[in-house]
Parts: sequence; structure tokens; C-alpha cells
Amino acid sequence: MSEQKVALVTGASRGIGKAIAARLVEDGFFVLGTATTEGGARSVFEALGDNGVGYVLNLMERDSIEQLFQTIKEAHDAPLVLVNNAGITRDNLALRMKDDEWDDVIGTNLSALFKVTKHCLRGMTKARWGRVINLTSVVGAMGNPGQSNYAAAKAGIVGYSKSLAAELGSRGITVNCIAPGLIGTDMTDELSDDQRNTMLERIPLGRLGEVAEVAALAGFLAGEGAGYITGETVHINGGMYMS
Repeated sequence: MSEQKVALVTGASRGIGKAIAARLVEDGFFVLGTATTEGGARSVFEALGDNGVGYVLNLMERDSIEQLFQTIKEAHDAPLVLVNNAGITRDNLALRMKDDEWDDVIGTNLSALFKVTKHCLRGMTKARWGRVINLTSVVGAMGNPGQSNYAAAKAGIVGYSKSLAAELGSRGITVNCIAPGLIGTDMTDELSDDQRNTMLERIPLGRLGEVAEVAALAGFLAGEGAGYITGETVHINGGMYMS
């Protein structure tokens, strides 16, 4: 067994996930990052260098999840840090929302998170040390028109995480959520000036968050200094929502 702890970060090819993967490498972890495409997996590998590797993962396919963990079992130590970051949106008003739009978001953002986490728990339990960090959203706490599916999934993650924290605390495993607000990513870069200004009016700090700030929080929760924090949801939103 290597002395270097292994961390698994889903959705690591861009945005928040990419920043978290890079931060964990800085903190001394060997990072396994996932992406939905071969190109994304290559970009993860290129970004992490000798301290990480990228894998393709389709969260909607059970076989893809099973194959990933079989590969991990054969090639790496068991991940002792898991960052469930990957997710999708399929926005629509509830009255117009199609069943597929609901099912895809719940399946990817909530059900797949359960399946990925379950695969990691045996190794953490054996080591009697682990960190599960689940990315939820401010939307899961305050709601948002047109995102009832996304809000339901993100709120579900919080309930799941609290229950898991209660189950695993005696094994030295912590489970926490990070709930970002409006963070500057390639998605927010596409907003018009009017859209951006409307959003900024709701944020007391008057700016979008940075992916590095979310990554710093994830790095803290993954470390020894956060060993007495579990079952918590840490909001990082510039004051847009104060829990």
C-alpha cells in the first residue's frame, strides 16, 4: 500500500471539479478524476501530471460505474477521499417538465452519487479513515424556478449525507456537503451583462465566487483539520443565501 492517499473526483475535467482535483494534488493526494468522454479523461490526465489519472465514467450506466471501480481495484489503492462533483441540469418549469428531464437529473445527480459512494465505503471502513464530500447547491436549500428536478436532487444529497455521516462516524469517516452559489465557470461566462448584473444584485459580496475558493473548502474538508466536522452542509455563496 502506498503512503499517498488516493482521492476520487467525479466531473474533474472542468469547472469546480477540475479545481478540486488540482487542489487535492497540491495537498499530496493521488487523484483519480472522471469525465464523460475520452477527450475529457485525457484532459484530466494532462492537468494532473504524474499525480493523477483520468477515467471515463457515465453515471447513468451501472456497467460504467462497475468498470471504473474494477479498474481502480486493479490499478490503485482504494480511494479514501471521494468528491462527488459530477452533475447535470435539465431545466424546465414543473408544469412542462418531461419525465426524462426529471429522471435524468435525479438519476445522475442523486442515484448515481449513492452508487459511486457505496463502492468507496468498504475501503474507507477498512482503513478506518475516509472523507466523503458531496457537491450540492444553494438551489437545494432555497429552490429556483425552472429547476425543481435539480433542487430536489441537491436537497436529497443533503439528507443522504446526514444519514451516511451518522452511520459512518464510528469508523472515522466524515461525510459533508459543499453548497456553492454562483461560481464563475464556463457556464456563467455565457451570461449576458443584464443576467450577470441581476444575479450580482442578490449577492452581498457583489461578485461571483471563484472555483479556487470552492476547491480550498474541499481541500480543508478532505484534510486532517476537518476530522471533527461531519454531517454538515457548508454554503459558499457570497451571502446570497444565509442558512
